[in-house]
Amino acid sequence: MQATSAPIREPELPSSPKLVALLLTELARPAPDLRRTSQLFCGDPALALRLLRLANAVHREDTRGVISVAQALALLPTEALRPLADAAARASGPNAVPGLALPQFWRFSLQVAKLARALAASVRQNQAVAYTAGLLHAVGELVLHAAAPDDMASVNLIAGLCDVRRAKLQQRMLDTTYAEAGARLAQQYQFPGPLVDALRYQLAPFENEVYEPLAGLVHLAAWRARAQESGYDERALATSFPGEVGLALGLDIDMVLQQDPIDWGGGNAAHL
Repeated sequence: MQATSAPIREPELPSSPKLVALLLTELARPAPDLRRTSQLFCGDPALALRLLRLANAVHREDTRGVISVAQALALLPTEALRPLADAAARASGPNAVPGLALPQFWRFSLQVAKLARALAASVRQNQAVAYTAGLLHAVGELVLHAAAPDDMASVNLIAGLCDVRRAKLQQRMLDTTYAEAGARLAQQYQFPGPLVDALRYQLAPFENEVYEPLAGLVHLAAWRARAQESGYDERALATSFPGEVGLALGLDIDMVLQQDPIDWGGGNAAHL
């Protein structure tokens, strides 16, 4: 589905309360540690989304745009980060997005980010950009829950967050998917084209007129994370592996399976 010109309803952007508390503590220091600050912004999709939105609004004169968390933090002064953390704290209640299991959403987003980074390293793509795209890959879920809570309640009953049927069900019931909704939000926030395209075409990387490797990396990372969450056995892994996407990147199933993050449940995003 192609994006339309009509603006979309901005969703609540809930962050992990623990990460927000740690970020507020770090930013309250006289000289916040930049590495620690980066780790915290890289540990949460909503924090990353807020950061990139501000960076792209402030640096509109740069036609290339700000495309990664690392780039945004390099461009923004520390004092600009505190209002972002304060806004995140106000939006981080446990029921911010009714019907969406936020701990699973945060965990799954982080898993996809880590895998996208690892895969990017193996094919010599930009790791920071791949990590950011993976971290933001499911933000469209927040958009859909805000715009159509009743329909999404039905989706949630039939196909959970990591269910391979989820996007097709959203398309049938809402005439859109989390991928398109996330891309439209990123476009509305003036994110760079490659990042918007990676979100939009993550479900079907070859549907873009110009193949975007970043979309392929997110696609493979999401497949691997979904397989891990769902407990796929060897047969399910073999039959579900998106071979054409892997072939375009020079990755076979064994190469993808070898890229498991060291800690599936951890929040350490390294220095990206």
